[in-house]
Amino acid sequence: MALTEPERVGRVPELSIVTTLYRSEATVTEFYRRAVAAGEALRGSFEIVFVDDGSPDGSAEVARGIQRLDSRVVVVELSRNFGHHQAAVAGLRYARGERIFILDVDLEEQPEWLSDFAAEFDRRGADVVFGVNANRKGGVLKRYSGALFWRLFNVFSDTHVPENPCTVRLMSRRYVDALLTLPERNLFLAGSYAWLGFLQVPYVVEKGQRSTPSTYTPSRLIGLFVEAITSFTSYPLRLIFLIGVGIAGTALLAGLTLTAWKLLRPEAISMGWPSLMVSIWFLGGVIIAFLGVIGLYVSKVFNETKGRPLYVVRRVERHTGASSPGKG
Repeated sequence: MALTEPERVGRVPELSIVTTLYRSEATVTEFYRRAVAAGEALRGSFEIVFVDDGSPDGSAEVARGIQRLDSRVVVVELSRNFGHHQAAVAGLRYARGERIFILDVDLEEQPEWLSDFAAEFDRRGADVVFGVNANRKGGVLKRYSGALFWRLFNVFSDTHVPENPCTVRLMSRRYVDALLTLPERNLFLAGSYAWLGFLQVPYVVEKGQRSTPSTYTPSRLIGLFVEAITSFTSYPLRLIFLIGVGIAGTALLAGLTLTAWKLLRPEAISMGWPSLMVSIWFLGGVIIAFLGVIGLYVSKVFNETKGRPLYVVRRVERHTGASSPGKG
């Protein structure tokens, strides 16, 4: 949903710096200090939008304390934890700037990159400058699983996403408004970013060390991969059809071959229980797997038809000091 006129009344800042909060209490203050310095270095008006994604620690309290001291700060509190991508969309929804710079709050992505991104944005006449990680962090398993994630996604998906994209990106107002019109409830933001088109320019960055533990566990990454694939392509369904045709054709050929062999040499082959049971287990497993994939797509259709919002906003704190009701 694009911004409405009542939400953009008053002076519109030239830049919005957006970040999401979840177990981020330790880094909010330092992020704010460095984001302010980065914004002031561009010598234009700006705001900083903190989105509290139902964080169980004191992240929201720290952000509200900063907001009471700085009229450029906006705090959007969601009613519960909806997820990183949903919270990012909420931040974009409430950002009023003509340009929007979004990044993670953990300082692994550095607010100081803003000046470089802005220079590249102007030089290329781009709508988006997005960060691409030069080297994946973490252990061997995490690095290789992350690389495999993007390769498999691009093999299966109709939408190509550059490998190793970061959260950090600088976007134009028209691009963000277009992004907010996308109606998906099953959200994979990296895919949505790429699907929109516009002139998008990669910018290679070197991430620093995380100051807080990552919330993306192996199980969450697997879930994200399944969500990404089933949100952006029907390729698994087409693959199921082709595999089914292949299995049926192979079974038919094998059956004809065995029948002919049995007729020509009855004593050479025994059609016993072992071959029967192997066939039943194999076909049963294939059928269950295929039904599972189809079920994933049916569940997505179900979620979309319910029409629930991506997020629910508990309150929005702006420079007036008053709380205003929010929308999902």
